[in-house]
Amino acid sequence: MTAVHLPLAVDAPWGLIVAIKTAVVLAIIPAGALILGYVFLLKMMSHMQSRLGPMDPGGFHGWFQLIGDGIKFIQKEDIIPAEADRRVFMAAPVVVLMSTFLLYIVVPAGPRLVVSDLDVGVFYALAVSSLSVIGVLMAGWASANKYALLGALRAAAQLIAYELPLVLAVVGVVIQAGTMNLQGIVHFQQDGSLFGWNGLGFPLILTQFLGFGIFLIAAQAELTQTPFDMPVAESELVAGYMVEYTGFRFLFFFMGEFGTAFAFAGIAATLFLGGWSIPHVHGTMADVLGPIVLFTKVMIVSFLIFWARFTYPRFREDQLQAIAWKYLIPLSLLNILATGIFKVVF
Repeated sequence: MTAVHLPLAVDAPWGLIVAIKTAVVLAIIPAGALILGYVFLLKMMSHMQSRLGPMDPGGFHGWFQLIGDGIKFIQKEDIIPAEADRRVFMAAPVVVLMSTFLLYIVVPAGPRLVVSDLDVGVFYALAVSSLSVIGVLMAGWASANKYALLGALRAAAQLIAYELPLVLAVVGVVIQAGTMNLQGIVHFQQDGSLFGWNGLGFPLILTQFLGFGIFLIAAQAELTQTPFDMPVAESELVAGYMVEYTGFRFLFFFMGEFGTAFAFAGIAATLFLGGWSIPHVHGTMADVLGPIVLFTKVMIVSFLIFWARFTYPRFREDQLQAIAWKYLIPLSLLNILATGIFKVVF
């Protein structure tokens, strides 16, 4: 395990470095949630569905809508049900948000712009992404509400089912790159070549397009977004495990969902699209341009995620489980087999 520090002074105190890294990650979570919420949830969805409401507040293109929503959540009364387990109820949104925080630690934005360059970065990212289900179960059980508990149990069953294809989808990338280190995977794509030509590097989506598709579908289910939003189905469960949450605690769940979507898009961009890399650009220039390149790729992947969200109707529970067990897992295993053959032959 190696730690790659952000470019600070060599004699900077260890505590200062940790504090700066923590502050950067904590700032990225709400920033990512705001960007995705504004660009896709409000603007893109409004255009796709001809909804005029989000276009009006604040003058130009409704720029004040999301800020107004945030102020509204902060001003709302913090209500805790009388029969709820108060400590567990209050801790649940923090646990969900903490899972999101841990995801950003290993996503590189440049050769030196990474909080911790773990040798098992892929394994770590997929492992901590599963921690959110603990917060969801805490919220459902502690709310003393049958709708909330049913939504939490649905979420647990869904996340368990789609963890498998999510993990298997990235095995092909690990096989081809020969490492679980996210920075190593980026360098493999930056410096690699396809059939002897390396003009654009070797973005692994060229050979792992099936894994990329499976990863996006599984990530959509992990985020409990339409068409995989059975745990929060408003027509059946009002709002599922979040039904008793108000104000800033509900806002924590919102930030966790959209912050995790931003992180998953970053991981997908890193694994399949080359992350921050620009062919033949290294050193300080890569640190300067890397975040811009990565952000562009993240927005492209996020567009695909939210496009599906706005396009398809909600699956039934049996359909949701069948997609994971009958289709995604066999396809991901087939992709691993094909990747192994490709690795040996070429």
